[in-house]
Amino acid sequence: MNRQIGLLIHRSGQIETLIVGSFTGIMIPQLNAIRASGGRLRGLRLVHTHPGGEDISDEDLMDLLFLRLDLLSVLKMTADGLPERLYSVHLLPDNSTGQGWIFLPPVHPANQTESFEDLIISLETEFSRSQNLREVERQKDRAILVSVSTEPKLAAEESLTELVELARSDNVAVLDTVLQRLRKVNPRLILGKGKLAEIMIRALQLDANLLIFNQELNPSQIRSITDFTDLRVIDRTQLILDIFAHRAMSREGKLQVEMAQLKYLLPRLSSRDDALSRLTGGIGARGPGETKLEIDRRRINDRLTRLAGELKEVGRERYRRRSKRRKKDLPVLSLVGYTNAGKSTLLNTLTGSAIVAEDKLFATLDPTSRRLRFPTEREVIITDTVGFIRNLPEALLQAFKATLEELQEADLLVHVIDIANPAFREQMQVVENLLNELELNEIPCLKVFNKIDKAPYPVQARVEAEKEGVVISALDSGTLKPFLERAERMIGKVLESY
Repeated sequence: MNRQIGLLIHRSGQIETLIVGSFTGIMIPQLNAIRASGGRLRGLRLVHTHPGGEDISDEDLMDLLFLRLDLLSVLKMTADGLPERLYSVHLLPDNSTGQGWIFLPPVHPANQTESFEDLIISLETEFSRSQNLREVERQKDRAILVSVSTEPKLAAEESLTELVELARSDNVAVLDTVLQRLRKVNPRLILGKGKLAEIMIRALQLDANLLIFNQELNPSQIRSITDFTDLRVIDRTQLILDIFAHRAMSREGKLQVEMAQLKYLLPRLSSRDDALSRLTGGIGARGPGETKLEIDRRRINDRLTRLAGELKEVGRERYRRRSKRRKKDLPVLSLVGYTNAGKSTLLNTLTGSAIVAEDKLFATLDPTSRRLRFPTEREVIITDTVGFIRNLPEALLQAFKATLEELQEADLLVHVIDIANPAFREQMQVVENLLNELELNEIPCLKVFNKIDKAPYPVQARVEAEKEGVVISALDSGTLKPFLERAERMIGKVLESY
């Protein structure tokens, strides 16, 4: 026949698939029906012929890796059609050699003495030993974080560090991080196939079950990467949406998160199987009727319409509450800032409240208002809002505009800045850009540099920060006097101008 012949063999010895290829290669069919076990091997080995007598190729190694095969063997054929020797390769549980696989000594098929069963038991034992992390964190997703960036190295590293913090906020165990800087991003797989192979080896060795990309992926990219890796794949936007879904407590917050999730999902719906099409009309219906995809889209659009109506009602309720506050003639002071800058901690210290405040990104999502009395007995309403973040998903920003409308009523914005963060200047710029986008740049703003106790150079940081605003530690009430005095003076000026 002068064609390559391949066998996919189950560990039990049963032949799963017989493949007849061309002279130069075989096409392995989809193996979705044969379930891979977590981050471990699939339970199949591939044996195929090379009638041209060529060595194990890069394509063979990619098949071994991406399909998580137990073993891949190539039977070289001589010119007269007889078997020469059997060449085999398997994946390595440990990547200390810098390569994810090892070649076994070639052997004539009639002279094999090694037991495949003993080999695979030994391999699985080694994989289990190197994956003891999962015994500790069985309930968590175990992720490798991937960032493919065209930005300068420092900016790319800061963005990846922020992704690590986002994953930690979502209770995801971060097993490894991968940063690749490119001049141009691969439009199909984001990164190169070779780099994706390296990530697959690490995922297998660390027992990862999730890849989180720092860039927003389109539907075709997610599909392509999932097909190659056989792992769950999400992007930064999905991670943020998941954090918001877990943290939203109020009715308004839950409505906004659901709306953002549906808006994100809508363009990513796809029909993977024509069998999903079905008739929805009665007798005499013309054509195939609506497909399941069309039905899903219609249902999502209907749900979005209902959510928009409910959010309008919530907005009216919020407006009525603001009107009551206005009747009492109490000025409003709103805390804004980058996520995890310490806004909730500052509110708790100022008012003696017990709002949830953790060293995590987006620990607080729902807006909270409390009364605050200045030293001169003047009372104000102080409001905490959701933290900002760079590259905030557009759907999320739009969905949370109802929450951020609270800022429209503020007499004074207090921009809380984490001065202990090396990238605090960039974070300040992100917040200022978002305030401009929300048309809030006309409201007076007081910059408050927080976490001076954690700043790497506290004296220098204090001198520089005091030129622009006030310096505090939200955990230490003794440092808040300059802030209260400055805020009271600015509130007084605002009220005098009315």
